[in-house]
Amino acid sequence: MPHDHHDHDHAAHPAPQPDDKVHSYYQILGIALKELLVEKGVVTADEVRSAIEKRDQITPAHGAAVVAKAWTDPAYRARLLADANAAVAELGYPMTTTRLVAVENTDDVHNVVVCTLCSCYPRELLGLPPSWYKSRAYRARIVHEPRAVLAEFGTQLSDETEVRVHDSTADMRFLVVPRRPEGTEGLNEAGLADLISRDAMIGVALVRAHAH
Repeated sequence: MPHDHHDHDHAAHPAPQPDDKVHSYYQILGIALKELLVEKGVVTADEVRSAIEKRDQITPAHGAAVVAKAWTDPAYRARLLADANAAVAELGYPMTTTRLVAVENTDDVHNVVVCTLCSCYPRELLGLPPSWYKSRAYRARIVHEPRAVLAEFGTQLSDETEVRVHDSTADMRFLVVPRRPEGTEGLNEAGLADLISRDAMIGVALVRAHAH
């Protein structure tokens, strides 16, 4: 469930650090599981390496392409908001193991995403999550003081803007569709996608037109 918060902004800019203990545990568990699967002949070491390389090649450009398409194609935007899994699959980015929900920023609502338990994240669209997204500080603070955290990323919102915090789970991921900035009417999808950052699709940043 999204949370609505109306805290006051703060000017501090701390840099959240990753929760090393939690992720070290899962890294060790992953290595042990991989070695066991290879030993039992379920997969080969080459198959594991190939899968890792394929995953590492995913970048936020995939998500940016989805957002740019939504900005320029009202019918696609409607499909994305209604059934995000089907919509992203149209562009060649299938998400078959988790439900994807697209949430749209508007004049009145700003969405931001977190995973309060670990680091669930739409990797098929955005690649690997940043270290701050996995940090205990971000996971705890964004729920309780979202405006303060957003301000630390340089995102200042008016008091009238409702902030909704979406908590990802093992079965559900979120993609923020940021607002299209003014002054971009002449850009095509590729030009628009170039403006869209990973952080904007998590919801901690805004999209701004390039200065001329």
